Amino acid sequence: MKQLLSLIISLFVFLIQDLSDIREQYYAASKTKQAAEKFYANLVAYNKDNKTMLAYKGAALTLQSKFTSDKKARKELFTEGVMLLENCVKKEPKNTEIRLIRLSIQEHTPKFLKYKANIEEDKKMILTSFDKEPKELQNYIRLYSQQSKLFTESEKQKIK
Repeated sequence: MKQLLSLIISLFVFLIQDLSDIREQYYAASKTKQAAEKFYANLVAYNKDNKTMLAYKGAALTLQSKFTSDKKARKELFTEGVMLLENCVKKEPKNTEIRLIRLSIQEHTPKFLKYKANIEEDKKMILTSFDKEPKELQNYIRLYSQQSKLFTESEKQKIK
């Protein structure tokens, strides 16, 4: 009985992810298949109501679809991830981090998938609300914008 309780507690602690860790994992997941799989494994079972975490779960699903060889599974993962992400935006439209997640997915999604409709809207919202965000999120936005092709040099300077 003690072992079972210990296992349950360990799993619970493992599943509770610190948002800064998730941000780091997401950034790394865009770089390698191994990091994307780890990010996916850490979030696939997440079923709480934190919309930012759910948006990262949606991102994990879309990233995982990139590395899935089966076309049907790839489409299902991508569609599920996008639906989850869009639902998060719908529930919390003023959440800058969720908008950043969607922006990053749309920026790197191939054109033929036709998932690029909100890029300008999200970028505008991110730039407008930047100063009101916590320092940690501001740093994360800076990091993303510096490597992104969507932000102009003057926009990058504004948030530097």
